[in-house]
Amino acid sequence: MLELPTHQIVSMISAVPLDTSDWSSGLSSLLTRGGYVMIPLLILSVVTITLVVERSIFWITVNGKTTLRRLSRLNHALRTGDAAMVRGLVADDSTPYGRVACRLVEEGANDAVALEAVEDQRGRLERFMVTMSTIITAAPLLGILGTVLGIIQSFELLGGRSTLTDPTAVAGGIAAALLTTAFGLVIALVALFPYMSFRGQASRAVGRLEALVAAGQEGDRRAGRAYSPEKSQEAS
Repeated sequence: MLELPTHQIVSMISAVPLDTSDWSSGLSSLLTRGGYVMIPLLILSVVTITLVVERSIFWITVNGKTTLRRLSRLNHALRTGDAAMVRGLVADDSTPYGRVACRLVEEGANDAVALEAVEDQRGRLERFMVTMSTIITAAPLLGILGTVLGIIQSFELLGGRSTLTDPTAVAGGIAAALLTTAFGLVIALVALFPYMSFRGQASRAVGRLEALVAAGQEGDRRAGRAYSPEKSQEAS
């Protein structure tokens, strides 16, 4: 295997031109070829990448090994009615599991409190899901719109009064018009697979929250704090 001296490698790397204008020229060329429809498509691509990164970080935090180990201990503490242990576990826990467990300990694990606690966290679990679903649907449609507009312009060139001296210009225009469809499909595919993964993560998280509620209600029953309609009628 051929090994180059370090100083030669450094000189070769430094000799590579780093012209940032290539990015701007490439972006300008993309907008010129794809037309005005490329502008919303580029915006959607940036939004898609941002949402995928944000949701990935969120789910890594919520479903990490440390969080799941703490969740197992929370289930055990709620099931045995150990409120002190639950408070200690959720003291620095900002995940949906910690928030629901805190509500169950502080306000009781009756159905009304449990339902409200889970629904309060559902918004965090399903955050941006509607936005990503809209992007998956809208990006290909925008791409097709750009293609249709490009083809219309190409046929207007064919039907113009002036003599068409270079037929390849029409073919090039159609090829450029198809660029928007390809770009829209790429955006939809980039958003689709993370979206399905995030939906699965949200479903599993809701199941874990329901398990926390069941554990809290079991702990209340063991401690004799369960709500009973018969007891309420006797008291009245």
